[in-house]
Amino acid sequence: MENKQINPAVWFEIYVNDMERATKFYETVLNVKLQPMSDPADEAMQMKSFPSAGENFGASGSLVKMERMKGGGNGIMVYFGCEDCAVEESRVEAAGGNVYKPKMSIGEYGFCSIVADTEGNAIGLHSMK
Repeated sequence: MENKQINPAVWFEIYVNDMERATKFYETVLNVKLQPMSDPADEAMQMKSFPSAGENFGASGSLVKMERMKGGGNGIMVYFGCEDCAVEESRVEAAGGNVYKPKMSIGEYGFCSIVADTEGNAIGLHSMK
């Protein structure tokens, strides 16, 4: 087997308290459609996945609502790629979230904004312009 280098992050989960509210936030801010997922081992768990193109750079993931995993923990920061993060940032407050850190330069690595979703999770928005 060939030893291929891969990006270390291959999937993410954002834990939420209200799936409908969180879905509306992410669909509005990122201008995407989340798709229902199911876990055959746990019917109590609700999941909605972000769009994914497996051959492209980056990891996909889902929103997850399940017992004992509440939203707002902020243990890990997920950054969503954008054409211009100021565009997505401009949709955050109308979608029920908050802007923690408006678009800022991160030097040669582009720009980012730090925002909060409706569940209290901090997320990043990243762009090169």
